[in-house]
Amino acid sequence: MDFLELVKARYSCRKLTDAAIEPEKIERIIQSAIAAPTAKNLQRYKIWQIQSPEAFDKLKQTTNFTFGSALAFVIGAQKDGAFDRPFDNKNFAEIDAAIVATHMMLAIQAEGLGTTWVGYFDAPKMQQLFPEMKDYELIAVFPVGYPAEGAKPASRHAERRAAAEAVTKL
Repeated sequence: MDFLELVKARYSCRKLTDAAIEPEKIERIIQSAIAAPTAKNLQRYKIWQIQSPEAFDKLKQTTNFTFGSALAFVIGAQKDGAFDRPFDNKNFAEIDAAIVATHMMLAIQAEGLGTTWVGYFDAPKMQQLFPEMKDYELIAVFPVGYPAEGAKPASRHAERRAAAEAVTKL
């Protein structure tokens, strides 16, 4: 599949199975994230792989959006030490973490798996339950699994702005 086909095929899959995912697929997803570019290559992000039943139970206390999966990734940004643009002091940690997360989301699709970018979670509670997350801005949760029977894109998935509306040529 070429890249454009991949990005158009990806959708927010909200119906997943809890079937085991092959370790080599998980490793390729992680390697795709690690390959993501970050400002000045400072890599001020962290990925937590939520897979043990105990960790998954904690995750479920922070969000209802796990969609039947038994694997999830949480992505966080560490502002301290990240690139600050000198003209306006814009910190790039969350931007960098979003790039990492996007790489992961597309890698998940490329592996024949499903996910959705979950932003609806209780970050303070997650940081309480997972103390190792306390120094990070938590930006995304990705429940990961094989799409379950009947999984399909949302009705508005194919609605996209026209290029002429989205792009201004200068």
